[in-house]
Amino acid sequence: MGVPFVKDTIEARYERPPAEIWNTAQDIIKYNGQLTSVDTLKNTLEGNINQRRVWVRVEPLDDRITRVLVQARSKSGGADLEMAGELDKQIALRLQANGSSPMTRPTAAVGRP
Repeated sequence: MGVPFVKDTIEARYERPPAEIWNTAQDIIKYNGQLTSVDTLKNTLEGNINQRRVWVRVEPLDDRITRVLVQARSKSGGADLEMAGELDKQIALRLQANGSSPMTRPTAAVGRP
């Protein structure tokens, strides 16, 4: 279906439990489009976003690290690394916002206009 020997997957690693990343990835796919398949045996989510098919695979590597693979393809089967990168970024930002160190609002420096 795709083009051989062409990079088509974004990989990221997080110090989070797989279940947390799994739930976050589902939310991100639903927010951007439609979640079409949940395969718990293969740890893979599939969805449609902006006429693209997307896949997210969540794999525990050890006790602390979880690997996430994000792939996006057009109808013709061509890789869409921009879409995959955007989904990975949204997953990372959502995990950061839900994490133990929430993002705080920057404060203005004293004495500056």
